[in-house]
Order: sequence, then structure tokens, then C-alpha cells
Amino acid sequence: MTRISSAIKHDESDGLTPLERAAQNKMLLGLFIPLQNGAWTPSTYPRGTDWSFEYNAECTVRAEEIGFDLVFGLAQWIGKGGIGGEMKFRESSQDPLLVTAGLAALTKNIILISTVHVLYGWHPLHLAKYAATLDHMSNGRWGINMVTGIKTEDFAMFGLEHIEHDLRYEMADEFVEIMKRLWTTDDNVDVVGRFYKMTKGFVSPKPKYGHPIIVNASSSGSGFDFAAKHSDLLFITRPAGSDVYGLLAEHNKKIKDRAAEQGKSIRTIINPHIICADTEKEAKARRQAFIDHADPVALENFYKFITGGDTASWKGAILDDLAVGGNMQIVGTPEQVVEKMMRLHNAGIDGIQVNFYDYLPDLEYFGERVLPLMKNAGLRN
Repeated sequence: MTRISSAIKHDESDGLTPLERAAQNKMLLGLFIPLQNGAWTPSTYPRGTDWSFEYNAECTVRAEEIGFDLVFGLAQWIGKGGIGGEMKFRESSQDPLLVTAGLAALTKNIILISTVHVLYGWHPLHLAKYAATLDHMSNGRWGINMVTGIKTEDFAMFGLEHIEHDLRYEMADEFVEIMKRLWTTDDNVDVVGRFYKMTKGFVSPKPKYGHPIIVNASSSGSGFDFAAKHSDLLFITRPAGSDVYGLLAEHNKKIKDRAAEQGKSIRTIINPHIICADTEKEAKARRQAFIDHADPVALENFYKFITGGDTASWKGAILDDLAVGGNMQIVGTPEQVVEKMMRLHNAGIDGIQVNFYDYLPDLEYFGERVLPLMKNAGLRN
């Protein structure tokens, strides 16, 4: 028992929560772990990236050793054949809620974020209990990325009717309010709400720091309102336009001003795909190789998939960019990569949640060549 406890507990002598500790860096550093086959890139260019738990565990443990602050797992519900093509892009995928439970016992410092589609048949009591359990399993390092759902097909998988966009956020607001009561109230909780009912609901033990880390991703007004009220982290997407960093600065300010109106602060994080090499020519050639080897059917379907539905987050997506993956790409030498990270920081972005093509070797290169320059630039302690 002593051996297990020492494996999962970090030094708490500073009195900070795991997120507060991570945020002592100017730029939070996260890894988008590849829980789906093909990860973010519908390309057949050779790589070792794999969706298996063993591979994701290896990525997570190594990310923690290198000094990453968090890992993040995507959740998707896709039918036979996945998004399509010869590679059956994303047909095989793991549930991030269960994966992070397994990762909790293998790590001791890194924050573990799970995506959950909270309107796909969940009751707040279920998720509040699971969340409190994961909070204790990870010693306060677990967080939930609350997704309300996008596509009619997703809801239909669960025998549900599609729910209109803004109504989804009204339901999610009531959902998280009930969870917060369960996490903080030392008595039974009764609820007769607009969307949920509960009689004598109770959760114990309570989460270590009041509530688990709450995350959401949105580009809509109702999504921003939800984040401003509830979230600790908000994943934002790159606005469409030529002046990416200027637009991000405006975008970021609107979000943080909205949170300030609610009397709270929020940290923003963005998802770049990083392609880094010793020379700019080599990095650009590698990016082009991913595009040249794109599975044409998978790519076309991925474009329709990610720009469809009623979400505003990916409406400006470009086909070649989707062949690479990530909400934006950072391509170049280690020095050029860090210069672009600094521009993101200057635009008000608090962190990056990166994905790679060939995860383990790319992660290793990042740790050896990029991270020291981030420290020199003052982005990392």
C-alpha cells in the first residue's frame, strides 16, 4: 500500500492545486493523446502512433517525465468504418474516462483531462460520483472536458433526439450546477429542475479541491457564457483570417472579459499540431509528406465531419490543414516553433495542447530541442 501511495502522490507543500501549480508557467503545456486510430491525421505516411492503452500510457508517462502539465483525451462516437477510407480513420477508439482512470495509477504530477458528452444519457449524479472517485484516484489531478454533443447521428446512437445548440448549453448549465451541489453539500440533495430531477442524491468523499478541473471547448456565445460561469480552462479555436495572432488576441480578450463579468478568471488553451525539425526545409517537407499521403476518402469525410453539425469551432477549416491535424499548425525549426509560441502567449493564450504525427519520437525531439528554448524564452519555469 505504501508503494502505491508514493507512486500517485505529488509534493503538496506549496499549498497549490495541480492546476495552480501548472499555471505558474507562462504557458501551460499539454499533450493530446492519440486515443483513436490515425489520431488527428488521416494520412498513411509511416509512423508508430497507436491508439492502444499501452501506447497512450507510454506517451503520458514520458510527457510527465519531460515536464508536460496535462494530457487530454478526446471522445467520439463513430460507427463501423470510422470516418472512412482504407485506413478506417478513427474506427477504433478508447473512452478517455476509463483511460485516465488507468493513467492515474501510472503518474503522480500530470493533470488528466477526460472528455465526456454529458447529454448522451448521463445523469448528474452518475458523473458527479465518477468524477469524485477519479479525483481521489489521481489525488486531485483529474478534470472533465464537458461536451454537449454536435451531430444528430451521435444523439441517435443513444436513442435520443437532436438537441438545439443553445438549449444544450442550458442543459449543461443545470447539469454542472447539480454536480457542484453534490460535490460541496454535506447533506442529501433534492432537485426538481427544468431538465433533471433527483431525490436525496449524495456524493462522498468530496473532491479534494472543491470540484474537479472543469474544461469546455467552444466558439459560440452560449459556449463562452458556460465557460465564463463554470470552466477553469477553455479550449479555443483559431479564428479564420490572415491575421491569426491579432484575431486570437481579440478573441481571447472577449472570453476573459466575459469571465471577469462573472467575477472569475479563466485560462485559454489552443491545439496546434507541431512539426519540428533541424531545418525549416525539413519541417515543411515533412508536413507536405503527410498531405501527399492523405487517405483521400478519409480526408474528405473528415472535412465534412469536422465542419458539419451546428458547432462554430471549425467552420474555417482548410483541407490541407486537416490532412495534417490540429486546430492550427506550428511548423519549423525549434527556434521558429518557440517564436510562434511566444506570439500565442502575447495574444493572451495561456497554454497549448499539442498533437504530433509520430507521437513518441516527436515527443522526444520536442523535449530535447524545443522545451529548453521555451525555458530560455521564459514560457516555462
